[in-house]
Amino acid sequence: MRVHLINPSDLAFGTGVITPRWLYVLAAATPREYGDPQIVDETLVHLDPETIQRGDVVGIGIHTANVSRGLTLGKIARERGAYVVFGGIHATLFPNEPLELGGAHAVVKGDGDVIWASVVADCVAGHPEQIYDGGRAAADRFLPARWDLLPPSSYMWASVQTVRGCPKHCSFCSVWRTDGQEARQRPNDGVMGEIVQLRQLGYRFIALADDNFYPATKEDLRLAERQKNAERLAELHRLRDERFDLMERLSDLPSDMVFFTQITVEAGEDPEFLAAMQKARIRGALVGVESVTPEGLKAVFKEFNPSGAKLAERLRTFRENGVHVLGSFIFGLPTDNPATFQATADLAKQADITFAQFVTMTPYPGTVDFKKWELAQTDKRLTRYWLIPPDERPKLYTEHPTMSSEEIRLGTQKVWDDFYSLKEIWVRARCVKSMKAKLAFVLVSKLYRQMYANTGIATDSARKKGSSNWARWMAKPLLKLFRAAPMPGLTLPKREPRAVSVQAA
Repeated sequence: MRVHLINPSDLAFGTGVITPRWLYVLAAATPREYGDPQIVDETLVHLDPETIQRGDVVGIGIHTANVSRGLTLGKIARERGAYVVFGGIHATLFPNEPLELGGAHAVVKGDGDVIWASVVADCVAGHPEQIYDGGRAAADRFLPARWDLLPPSSYMWASVQTVRGCPKHCSFCSVWRTDGQEARQRPNDGVMGEIVQLRQLGYRFIALADDNFYPATKEDLRLAERQKNAERLAELHRLRDERFDLMERLSDLPSDMVFFTQITVEAGEDPEFLAAMQKARIRGALVGVESVTPEGLKAVFKEFNPSGAKLAERLRTFRENGVHVLGSFIFGLPTDNPATFQATADLAKQADITFAQFVTMTPYPGTVDFKKWELAQTDKRLTRYWLIPPDERPKLYTEHPTMSSEEIRLGTQKVWDDFYSLKEIWVRARCVKSMKAKLAFVLVSKLYRQMYANTGIATDSARKKGSSNWARWMAKPLLKLFRAAPMPGLTLPKREPRAVSVQAA
């Protein structure tokens, strides 16, 4: 009997950008008595069904974008006599789909850190339950990933998680509903242990794969003070102090290490936090901008973001503190109009952001937007659009009050083309000094554009295949640029914990 863990993907790029962390966390959760799991990340290479034998346990993790491939793999594994278990955010939201359509014996809802061992044991004993609920694991029960199982020379960046959950409630995001609005912030010793292990293996670029790296904002502190909520204020200070302690400890790691995270634009008004990020060499952050207008931000429940010139100024603050922004923008909001595309492109340049992604409004399961959209649809087949064959899916799912789907698609594509033109990329390449680094920046920019602009959930298969081929070609030389010589002798830096804050916000 062997355990298999599979990350489904229609496209195999040969080289991965960031390690799919969940595979290696579940590998850690697999009891050693069953041996090391067979890990298959299909963004690297597709599954060979011959590796699956009768009585094996096959775990498949799915999100909405890879459901179709995941269900196909489940049926293949079941036909070969394996026990099939689905998990992941999509399986959490729609547990009956894998049972009815994917050959699943069981579905795990929520976190797998704690419950996976029981699932495997039940399968081995021949009597798995149909539904397991892993809930939301406490932060001190997050498992360190089995990075010793990583395939050599396959990923550019590694990933480590420091916190789950996000206190916001954006209408297009499911994180706050599935992972909760309370920040489950992991103890720093465990985080540092994983990072040291990854640097020992030669990874110097690490993504801090968090829902929100900034869970205690200055405004949160001010609000707790105004409400005289001493318990809430103490919790916010604890979260904040643990963040600063982590960043101080990151600064003690080898100087060639670089970190990237996901954060809200509110951090731009917190100079102390930005200074700590710079010292910790957190050189990049994905910032959800979404819209450049107050009307657009209101439409997605993100009114805590500034708009217009104030937004551009706030984003430039990150850059001024050595943190490069990957700005994320959404087109197709009901408040958008034909002028929105150029206004967004102009602001992205004015804000001096280094990378950007421009996505069209898609109602993802688990979100407020999806629920409203689902209720309004007369074609119920469309409400499960991920089950429709890819070439038959509409390019956009939400009807716009003033623009056609084609207008939105073309406007979005034009902004991608503008922002990632060679001219604009070369202008942004001033963020690095040497010619070698500038050329690497151009390659990274083009790779990002190919992998994310042309491989979305509604993109036609021909474009996806073409982008996959381009990405495969560009990824190989970039892998050498991102990786470094292993440091097997690296040990965990020692540092005294930061004193707990009691000052007013």
